[in-house]
Amino acid sequence: MNTKNTANPADAAAKSTAPATREKLLIVEDDPAIQRMISDYFRHVGYDILTASDGEAGARLALSERPTVMILDLMLPKMDGLSVCRQVRERNPALPIIMLTAKDDIVDKVLGLEMGADDYLTKPFVLRELEARVKSLLRRTRTRVEAETEDQAPIIRGTLRIDPVRREVTVSGKPVELTPKEFELLSLFAAHPGRVYSRKYLLENIWDYTYSGYDRTIDSHINRLRAKIEEDPEEPKLVLTVWGVGYKFNDEV
Repeated sequence: MNTKNTANPADAAAKSTAPATREKLLIVEDDPAIQRMISDYFRHVGYDILTASDGEAGARLALSERPTVMILDLMLPKMDGLSVCRQVRERNPALPIIMLTAKDDIVDKVLGLEMGADDYLTKPFVLRELEARVKSLLRRTRTRVEAETEDQAPIIRGTLRIDPVRREVTVSGKPVELTPKEFELLSLFAAHPGRVYSRKYLLENIWDYTYSGYDRTIDSHINRLRAKIEEDPEEPKLVLTVWGVGYKFNDEV
């Protein structure tokens, strides 16, 4: 086993702060030792645990059990992690996904993010860091009662309506299912129409990454977002490209 852990998972977990409510964590990992170690750690900090040892079982559980967050290994039997991620995203766009990879290869990480993963972690990793990533994702994707009040006004731009509290999006009254990252991108753009956001800014503030090799990840997410909200994604009217710089929301809508 090549995953780092300098202390007994139960001892380390005891020092962490348990979530206020019991979140349901799905761990899709074919290495029994790593799966057990992650399971033991998160169970001790207050999570309900679901596990799968192959991609097909992981995809089924992700869709049937509706976990709060999924930790997904890239290399899996029966169905690889990228295929699982793509399949789950088609039917449950809002599920936060952290992808694990044994390869320190930028291509694998970019592919994972382009397929819809929200974050990644390269093996070997420290359990505390994995826990921090999970908590960060949950903070970003759950309804933030502490930060968002019930009277926070929805954002309305033409036929587009974004409800920040409920994290719901509609176009012409029809609901649109967005991934967590797509929702964050759209909310950022629509809240500040006309403001141009560079790819570098989006990487640092939406993904918390700084490496320029992730630039095309932004473009992939924008393309998928446009396919969901634009009348004609090939001729976008809402999210516009500012060539050589980045993207902005049309301030004439």
